[in-house]
Amino acid sequence: MYTRQVEYAIAVADELNFTRAAQRVYAGQSTVSAGVRALEKELGTALFERDQRSVRITPAGEAVLPALRELADAEARAKTAADPGGELRGELRIGVFSSVSYLVIPQVIGAFHRAHPRVDLRLRAAPGGSGELADAVRRGRLDLSLFGLPAVAAPGLAVHRLATTPYRVLLPVGHALARRNEVRLADLAGERFVDSPVGFGNRDVLDSALHARGIVRDIRAEVTETGAIPPFVAVGLGIALLPRLLIPPSEGIVSVELVERIDWEFNVISRDGPGEAVAALLDEFLAAYSRPPVAARLGREGR
Repeated sequence: MYTRQVEYAIAVADELNFTRAAQRVYAGQSTVSAGVRALEKELGTALFERDQRSVRITPAGEAVLPALRELADAEARAKTAADPGGELRGELRIGVFSSVSYLVIPQVIGAFHRAHPRVDLRLRAAPGGSGELADAVRRGRLDLSLFGLPAVAAPGLAVHRLATTPYRVLLPVGHALARRNEVRLADLAGERFVDSPVGFGNRDVLDSALHARGIVRDIRAEVTETGAIPPFVAVGLGIALLPRLLIPPSEGIVSVELVERIDWEFNVISRDGPGEAVAALLDEFLAAYSRPPVAARLGREGR
């Protein structure tokens, strides 16, 4: 089994497309196809089902993929150990929200890239939100990911808390409630709402909290980019409830405190026993939000 064949198979599994996989590993498509076929022959099983329109991972491929990733991680660790400078190497696949530009996430990832240029960073968003991102981490398709749901929603994964932030009410300028210092949920009865789709952490947490209070909203618009919610509020399409941390600087809206405390957890998730590169990036995230580093936190939890 050659390292390059393992790299090809992982790329195809991540991209589900031989052309994109070939571009990712800087090889010809025929070379990647031949390498994967050779690996399948050596393993005695098909890893992928192929037709003219799609590529799918077989059940055997799903079972083998974690071991292939471990081989790739082991190679990266060996190269790091052999480097006199001890530079981190390897590939990090990071799950992100569709809107992160107004968080510190781009700055954190940029700083990590400058500090560890030999780590190949790949960022991906998921149309299905936090639930889909967690599934990708669990299956090994992502190494770590942002996560907007409570820890109980990520069984089998390590959840690293970055921040806890309350929901606030977003109102268009000129709204009857916009001049208040605080607003109750009862004041919002009969309002139309703008929100993210079901499956996004901020939407699911809010729906659960409102359901527990017997509140049903009239949601007129769903947008996959959280940053697009305030502009829709500004033009009067509806009002919104968003975690304070996710409210970008926006014109034409007023952000008012919600009397009832509803909190949103901002987390990063990974598999247990993260490798050196994953642990290093986790520590960068935690430091940005003034949280204890991974090693210190794990040490306390072990006592």
